[in-house]
Amino acid sequence: MDLFAPSHLLIVLLIVLVIFGPSKIGDVGGALGKAIRDFKKAMNEPESDAKPNDKIVEVKPSDAKSEKVSG
Repeated sequence: MDLFAPSHLLIVLLIVLVIFGPSKIGDVGGALGKAIRDFKKAMNEPESDAKPNDKIVEVKPSDAKSEKVSG
């Protein structure tokens, strides 16, 4: 017996429809669609948010041997 048989999914969708109602499901669907569009848009934009005048600063980790831990 499959866990995600079509009849099981239909029953779950029917229960969700009864609990939340059609208006809430429509709102959630619209919000989900907008989120997916925004995500795809963000994936297609250039990765760098840096401005041309921004300086790049390199941070080097401190030398662990030079620090003494008392204890």
